[in-house]
Amino acid sequence: MSVESESTPWLTIVGIGEDGRAGLSPAAAAALDGASRVYGGRRHLALAAPLGAETRVWPSPIADAYPDLLARRGTPTCILATGDPFHYGIGAEIARLVPAGEMRVFPHASAFSLACARLGWPLAETACLTLHGRSLPRLIPHLQPGGRLLVLSWDGSTPGRVAELLRARGLGASRLTVLEAMGGPRERRRSATADDFGRGDVDPGDIDPLNTLGIAVADAPEAEIVPLSPGLEDAWFENDGQLTKADIRAVTLAALRPRGGQVLWDVGAGAGSISIEWMLRHPSLRAVAVEANPGRAARIARNAERLGVPDLRVVEGPAPQALAGLPSPDAVFIGGGITRPGLLDAALTALRPGGRLVANVVTLEGEAVLLGAFAQRGGSLKRLGVAHADPVGPLHGWRAAMPVTQWAWVKR
Repeated sequence: MSVESESTPWLTIVGIGEDGRAGLSPAAAAALDGASRVYGGRRHLALAAPLGAETRVWPSPIADAYPDLLARRGTPTCILATGDPFHYGIGAEIARLVPAGEMRVFPHASAFSLACARLGWPLAETACLTLHGRSLPRLIPHLQPGGRLLVLSWDGSTPGRVAELLRARGLGASRLTVLEAMGGPRERRRSATADDFGRGDVDPGDIDPLNTLGIAVADAPEAEIVPLSPGLEDAWFENDGQLTKADIRAVTLAALRPRGGQVLWDVGAGAGSISIEWMLRHPSLRAVAVEANPGRAARIARNAERLGVPDLRVVEGPAPQALAGLPSPDAVFIGGGITRPGLLDAALTALRPGGRLVANVVTLEGEAVLLGAFAQRGGSLKRLGVAHADPVGPLHGWRAAMPVTQWAWVKR
């Protein structure tokens, strides 16, 4: 077992709240006063005043200051951060640059801890998210009946935009609580349903930019709630018929076996249903949807936005050419174009060791490619058939969909 050598700490990260110096522990205050240079936002530096050290306001982008910061290695230096620096704060980013043994960290109560204390919500049972620099649709998968969410707002406009999103999805009875400047003299708390937001106590134009939003999601049977299981109904996806249908999609997701942090290539993505459902399985999962048809590529982006995975990367262009330069995949799904020369070989070559490739076809020509791959490389080959009850006059009978041949293979 290796033991990491301890370095002398030269960098201190101090979390500070709206109560300023009064809320710092004696050790945090001493570390702040012992630094010869202090980095932080203008608000942080003002809260920590008076400071005897040289100060540096973070530039934009903040990474421009990192070379200057790292050049101070060995010299007492302090970074001021909001609340808990390692909960959606700068701490994680700095830890990628400076070994833990060279740092001391004094966290303050996070906005999430303060909000739960104000609302009486158990932190362990509350989803904690941020919209600071992130897209609003990221909330959508978390909007589950009876759920509780705490959201770090981007600015004062965020609560109103969230209320609008909730109304649009039939969740207008959900209660929003805006918690502003918690822990300081400007603290204020106001609450309204999404339907009533903007009337009565809450004026969307009078919300402090430093706010955290509490959302108690209403139980609304007719609301647009993204189900937690794979195999969403086909109606969830805008499509032109090029769609992996719900039953086959559920089996395909099971065959792809997503694991946390993995990257999927969805080749010949159609409506993007496979890559979207892949990303819905866990927030750490990433995907690239590759689609040659411009109209379908645009449709994939709309579907991803509506279903709450706006970070899905859509690449417009024919495979295998469009695969060049993409991040190495842990899994590949080929839903279209399997007969294109070089596509299957390119996907197999790009796949990381231990990665899985799953391909679905409905044509005889596509099946011939998969039969050849199965004969050469092994793996598993399946014929998937689904039939649905359809009217036959006044009665009903089974109507079979086109059978799907599926090849799954693991790279050793």
